[in-house]
Amino acid sequence: MTQTAAAGSGNATTTYREAVRAAIRDALQRLPQAFLMGEDVGRYGGCYAVSKGLLDEFGPERIRDTPLSEAGFVGAGIGAALGGMRPIVEVMTVNFSLLCLDQILNSAATIRHMSGGQFSVPLVIRMATGAGRQLAAQHSHSLENWYAHIPGLRVLAPATVEDARGMLWTALLEPDPVLIFENVMLYNMTGSLPENAGAVEIDKAAVRRPGRDITLVTYGGSLWKTLSAAEQLAGLGIDAEVIDLRSLRPLDDATVMASVQRTRRAVIVDEGWRTGSLAGEVAARIMEQCFWSLDAPVGRVCTAEVPIPYPKHLEDAALPQPDRIVAAARAAVGR
Repeated sequence: MTQTAAAGSGNATTTYREAVRAAIRDALQRLPQAFLMGEDVGRYGGCYAVSKGLLDEFGPERIRDTPLSEAGFVGAGIGAALGGMRPIVEVMTVNFSLLCLDQILNSAATIRHMSGGQFSVPLVIRMATGAGRQLAAQHSHSLENWYAHIPGLRVLAPATVEDARGMLWTALLEPDPVLIFENVMLYNMTGSLPENAGAVEIDKAAVRRPGRDITLVTYGGSLWKTLSAAEQLAGLGIDAEVIDLRSLRPLDDATVMASVQRTRRAVIVDEGWRTGSLAGEVAARIMEQCFWSLDAPVGRVCTAEVPIPYPKHLEDAALPQPDRIVAAARAAVGR
């Protein structure tokens, strides 16, 4: 997979994985209180090779391998953040994060409120999410919308190498916990990154493709499938606008609603299950804020409501794919 942005003067081609590694390296160089902690992040270099080489560069005090105990090391990260450190905690996959959900929900997200604002938890948790690598049901789900449900958390989903490089630093400057979800299908994606790339703002959604006939709203790994679908729609004479949410909590309503009010139609593409999905939340907000502008019901393209299958053909069938996005968009515009 390759991002469509062309490399220019002062730009370098990099992978999403290398962009995340560069962001971690930059954070460790700039913030003496920062350290990376998680399962296999040290000697092994991370389950997805994101932290490869960082142990040799920064040593075991700042690249810390942990036992297989998500509740333990996420809890330790919360304690370190309360003590003035800036921990970056890696959870190998979002499925495993359920083992530390109590720490995230009942501690990290609530301490500021329960202490009357006396204490905050400046913690960043990175997680791999998504399917497509035949890792079967216990390693392949997209549960980021569960975390986007929780007040007290900020939830990010970088879909480009620029956001993979830039969101971490901005997250580390936040006084409250930030969760960053990295789709596993993006790690090998290449893209163009300015040599002086740095922090990016994390409050606004991005219009990745302007259009006039329909708004396609998505995030993370589904962005590139949605852009592919938009190109197919252009061949059918349908000009689709593609919005990358980037932040899943808080949602940038203004960018989405401004687009829908112009195009008057919308389809949400979400790798989560349809029932209780982030797509459902976005669709409801469009209904609330743009009902009188709509010319068609808001459509949703989500993952089939099954545990993600291991066989490649069934895994592909379960996930949102460009052909399903094209079909939903055509239904919305009546062509």
